[in-house]
Amino acid sequence: MSQPPKLRRVLTTIDTTAVLIGITIGAGIFAVPQQIALNMSSFSQIIWLWVGCGALAFVGHLIYAELGTRLPATGGEYVYINKAFGPLAGFIFGWAQIFIIRSSPLAGLSLVTVAYFEFFVELLPWQETVLALCIIAALGYLNYTGIQYAKIYQNFSTVAKVGGLLLLVIIGLIALPGSENKLGETAASQSQLGFTGSLADTILLILFAMVGWERTGYAAGEMKNPNRSLPRALFMGFVVVFVIYLAINFVYHGILGLEAIRETNRVGADLATVLMGPVGAGAIAILIMISATGSVNGTIIAAPRVYYAMAKDGLFFRWLNYVHPTYRTPSRAVLLQCGWGAVILLVRGSFESIATGMVFVILIFYAVTTAALFVLRHRKVGEYNSVFKVPGYPVLPALYFVLLVVLILGRGILDWQQSLIDLSFVLSGLPAAAYFFWRRRVNAQAS
Repeated sequence: MSQPPKLRRVLTTIDTTAVLIGITIGAGIFAVPQQIALNMSSFSQIIWLWVGCGALAFVGHLIYAELGTRLPATGGEYVYINKAFGPLAGFIFGWAQIFIIRSSPLAGLSLVTVAYFEFFVELLPWQETVLALCIIAALGYLNYTGIQYAKIYQNFSTVAKVGGLLLLVIIGLIALPGSENKLGETAASQSQLGFTGSLADTILLILFAMVGWERTGYAAGEMKNPNRSLPRALFMGFVVVFVIYLAINFVYHGILGLEAIRETNRVGADLATVLMGPVGAGAIAILIMISATGSVNGTIIAAPRVYYAMAKDGLFFRWLNYVHPTYRTPSRAVLLQCGWGAVILLVRGSFESIATGMVFVILIFYAVTTAALFVLRHRKVGEYNSVFKVPGYPVLPALYFVLLVVLILGRGILDWQQSLIDLSFVLSGLPAAAYFFWRRRVNAQAS
């Protein structure tokens, strides 16, 4: 009897780093500055919040590096949570992935791509929807037919977006000394949430721009040497993203200023127009299109591996436990990811509504995953591997966990209605979980 096809181990450290950077630098750095400027009253407040959130994210990178080397298998967080807390917790995580966490940005970033495409060609509303669906379909096809093709586009989009952002940063930093420096601009906050609410909202917006590192471990089963590649990719990816984000914020506020940023929802294009004229605005539109589609592609590379891993464990639809015999990809899981992303796009319709609550749910599972670190350390799971260990354990991850809980509770209290809606997506998995666990029990008894 022939062995079933397996996933190819083709991803190098550079490929893995490109996936991380490509997912993280999506449209967030171009979309969130306006609302952050409306919430805060000065650039000094804003930049310190970026530094603080960067420090929080860095601890997250360290935690995921340890978990990924303890359990270097396809599925990432699903594997860690399942191993630490059992299959029910793992199932709920996977359910939340497809219903809100990963499919939402798939739909939302496709719409962002279309919005910047309209810088060149005006479209009717139905044409916008069709083009967004075509983007999902095209990137889905790329991933269906082989990760080697998907990684080529991922590497290209990552180089393009990082190179474009660096060019914008360099030109901006060169122009900054000779221009009227606007870093010192101050203005009263225009938020209606009060200081605490504005602070919490800003932190969530910044984290929205930074999330992505957690998806790197999803494709561990296709890394040539995950115990070596994963920690290095997480560290290198964080440094690149964080430095670019800090630098572009200095340029945004130094050239445009707080008030101008508050008045535009296309801060990147406005900055390029000031620095390079109309041609620059067109260039930044292309950059954002590449950036957004690169993030969509990275999500399609990573997330379907969770559903494949769940099905392999008997905790999801059996037909998802399938590797295409020719392309050697989890092809059915890819189709599921893209299909549900298309449904969300059609039902919810706008980037704002699609993105709402995504970070809130992600933070919940960051906290659960951090708790899993303590459990797996205590059980000495994976100690035989070349395990990377979080420095400062247990104090550093404990502080990280407490900060996550504070953010989750803060958002839950300040915006309880939307939080309940977001939680309903997660808890809707409980009836499905009951079915799958019942089926597993019946199958076990029958055998």
